[in-house]
Amino acid sequence: MREILMLIMELLGTVAFAVSGTLVAAAAGLDLFGVLTVGTITAVGGGIIRDIIIGQIPPTIFSKPEILVLVLVTSFAVFIVAFINSKKIKDLSLKIERINIFFDALGLAAFSVTGVEVTCAAGHSDNAVLAVVLGAITGVGGGVLRDVLVNEKPYILVKHIYAVASLIGAVAYYLVGIYFENELIGTIISLLLTITIRMLAAKFRWNLPKVM
Repeated sequence: MREILMLIMELLGTVAFAVSGTLVAAAAGLDLFGVLTVGTITAVGGGIIRDIIIGQIPPTIFSKPEILVLVLVTSFAVFIVAFINSKKIKDLSLKIERINIFFDALGLAAFSVTGVEVTCAAGHSDNAVLAVVLGAITGVGGGVLRDVLVNEKPYILVKHIYAVASLIGAVAYYLVGIYFENELIGTIISLLLTITIRMLAAKFRWNLPKVM
């Protein structure tokens, strides 16, 4: 059950972040290679950072070519749709932003769960701080790399309590899924919390205090 659940979360997060990364890259004016690169890095970057921290070398994504193929196919499909509708993109920018926020929230939620699970499966289940932090890093890491590649300030540092949503989701999964050993309920609670907080923060423009 746990393996199936985590596979679903991995696939869900991978596709969601591939879509999100591709939309951002296409809007930034990158060519096909750039779009595929940014889409891929958005989807797998957080997991690679997590694996390096826990000593999984090479990162597990390199032993899962099917996941990389899924990312590339997803990014390519989104690019083709965007390319065909390129003349309408400016008129549809608000709708595209909303679509991107949804997929971004979905990927953030799914990877926050898998990040905690993978960290605990690697023998760190007694280290709650490490598990939660790496859960959040798995969730936000790809997005940070995406923003850097398109020359934007990392979204998690300036807008909509993005990382906070991931941390709350990671804590929820650790408490329910790991500590109380109920992976299904922990996953559901974590997904609902992360997606809800992320979407509400985007809708109502919730931000942490800033000096300027």
